[in-house]
Amino acid sequence: MDIYTLSALELGHKIAGREISAPEATQAMLDRITATDQTVKAYLTVVPEQALAQAALIQQRLDNGEQLMPLAGVPMAIKDNISTKGLRTTCGSKMLWDYVPPYNATAADRLLAGGAVLLGKTNLDEFAMGNTTETSYGGITTNPWASDRVPGGSSGGSAAAVAAGEAVYALGSDTGGSIRQPASYCGVTGLKPTYGAVSRFGLVAYGSSLDQIGPLAKTAADCGAILAQIAGPDSKDSTAMPAGRNLDTTALLKSIEPGQSVKGLKIGIPAEYFGEGLQPEVRTAVEAAAAQLAELGATVEPCHLPLVEEGIATYYLIATAEASANLARYDGIQYGFRPTGQAYEDLADFYAQARTEGFGPEVRRRIMLGTFALSSGYYDAYYLKALKVRKLLQQGYREALSRFDLLIGPVAPTTAPKIGTTLSDPLQGYLADIYTVAANLTGLPGLSLPCGFDQIGLPIGVQLIGRAFDEATLVRTGVTYQEATGYHRQSPAL
Repeated sequence: MDIYTLSALELGHKIAGREISAPEATQAMLDRITATDQTVKAYLTVVPEQALAQAALIQQRLDNGEQLMPLAGVPMAIKDNISTKGLRTTCGSKMLWDYVPPYNATAADRLLAGGAVLLGKTNLDEFAMGNTTETSYGGITTNPWASDRVPGGSSGGSAAAVAAGEAVYALGSDTGGSIRQPASYCGVTGLKPTYGAVSRFGLVAYGSSLDQIGPLAKTAADCGAILAQIAGPDSKDSTAMPAGRNLDTTALLKSIEPGQSVKGLKIGIPAEYFGEGLQPEVRTAVEAAAAQLAELGATVEPCHLPLVEEGIATYYLIATAEASANLARYDGIQYGFRPTGQAYEDLADFYAQARTEGFGPEVRRRIMLGTFALSSGYYDAYYLKALKVRKLLQQGYREALSRFDLLIGPVAPTTAPKIGTTLSDPLQGYLADIYTVAANLTGLPGLSLPCGFDQIGLPIGVQLIGRAFDEATLVRTGVTYQEATGYHRQSPAL
């Protein structure tokens, strides 16, 4: 038995039952990283000594008879825009390449307190701005299924690590699909929680009204178990919903139990999700997934959603505007990359040099787009109008989810593109987010599940979108679907 092929809950169960020790599991994962990460390049930082020390402590607690969380001792990874105390957090940028936070993000803290073993920090598009993991200052991550393909982004390192068996599960962040899309490209399961379900404290901000931390793992059950640990109120984050208005973790944990059912669920298929530009194999796989859920007892019906195409423009105006504000703090003086050995005309020239050298081209592009949208004379025409369209989108999804329990559709229009193709045409890359941005604009939860493969063996994902704070229904549906199918059990032949 290869330890890296086990799901998080399976491995946690074996560790709790003393079939496998936590140090043994951790060493197996570190050996796997050594064997495969020269090709995949999922990690920016690996901490073997720290991981083995954590595993030894967890094993000691288990041997002393402590009752720990179901995932105690399970080795995992964290996206490198989520703060980890004493461990470099770079955001894949030259601007923060040597930054070491003095604190943990709340989500990381909760996992580590529950007995997680941290293997290292995973690669990402710089400051989470991208959908291919090609814009990182630390280099390009490749798709474990085909080394000439992208793993998706911006959480491509986390998705690739799970797919390659280099982490049992990982944390990512999702601003416009950055958990769900790489999960789809890499053939793993990814869950973007409801906005406010998980504290954003310690997550380096890109789009503050859009960002959300969530899990990537082999199964929907794993994702539900991880989310149950990291969700909940947090006094350090005013956008984290308070007790009583946050997730029902009891219902969430019940949804991960085997033998779930989708009988009685009503699932809508938006016609707008199946227009031009959708790869035929993706359409076929998603329709087959919908048919599978109908066969399992759900009622699946067509429906309509307004403003699906307008969602892309709305998202990129709001996201870039928020990015331009959030990244203004990186000036090379208080913190961030500081150029040396040059002459500067004045302070403005110093700022310009620091930001030009410290940020990559995609980050600079989005800062400029956002600054333009917020500038005098253009604010009403662009940013304010985008906020109005966002409100209409929220109303449209609320109305649809008053008639259906879930919506089903593709995650991305195609399977993973070749490395280099998206960077050469950024607009096409932006348009590829058409199916994922709505969940961020509306704050709704979304789940990506493996549902098939194209003709050359690249994974295809199906997306489920649910009601706010009803992740239990999403996870229950995912568990039921995965018990009836085997796509999530297939691994790349690295």
